[in-house]
Amino acid sequence: MAAAARAAHLLVDGTPSLFADTLAQAFLEERAEELLGYHHSYGAHPILAGARTTAVTRSRYVEDRLTVLAGRGVDQYVILGAGLDSFAYRSPLAERVRVFEVDQPATQEWKRALLTRTGARVPSSTVFVPVDFERESAWSLAGHLVRAGFDTDSPALVSWLGVTMYLTREAIGQTLGAVSTFAPGTELVVEHLLPDGLRDDIGQAYAEHVMAAAAEQGEPWQTFLSTEQMASLLRAHGLQPVESVRQHEALAPAEWERADALRPFTLSVLARASVPAR
Repeated sequence: MAAAARAAHLLVDGTPSLFADTLAQAFLEERAEELLGYHHSYGAHPILAGARTTAVTRSRYVEDRLTVLAGRGVDQYVILGAGLDSFAYRSPLAERVRVFEVDQPATQEWKRALLTRTGARVPSSTVFVPVDFERESAWSLAGHLVRAGFDTDSPALVSWLGVTMYLTREAIGQTLGAVSTFAPGTELVVEHLLPDGLRDDIGQAYAEHVMAAAAEQGEPWQTFLSTEQMASLLRAHGLQPVESVRQHEALAPAEWERADALRPFTLSVLARASVPAR
């Protein structure tokens, strides 16, 4: 669904685009017509427009942050729950950083077959790191990364988008604790959802609709965190909060002056944190 939202943004919304995932449509394969058809037919619907807004703003923010850090010499990028993320296969920046895609083994097998079918070039700097979090502790993350070539003495950017709402607070904390063992200067961008009462009307409607759909598909949303709660959780697991970015803050104000249906709403937050000096 996230890939469909990114693909639909280039087909449904006006210019300038907020984020250009030029491979997302190809990655949808035989489901492209079905999934993109919803956006073509009902693109102005608040739920579909909200899905596109969320997908493109969070990806844009993270990749903009990677550009800044790469300019400072950071050359490792860890994508937790990589799914159909296409950064490594479309961005020139992927030639300058080592990309570690972390996901469930079965998901990675499916994606690697998809990359072959679609003819996407997999750069030598991209590494697949299968981690079965259902059977292993999140603390094993660092070990899997090291075996894949990750340098624990060098800082990295860690992206964790669209995942925490499906996990318990304990499971989130375990992964945060694993990231805190990375080199000082490492940054984490983690997305979390605000609890009821801290959302605006559009965010509340979006949450009620999508939360119900997720539950029906066997993936219920479990955890909602205020910005203060997320900051406390980060500190409790050895990370230093840097900023909390809502959708309207993820882009320059002028970029939200649009004629299409994309509007920022209050539900998802991007928390940026760093590994402090020891």
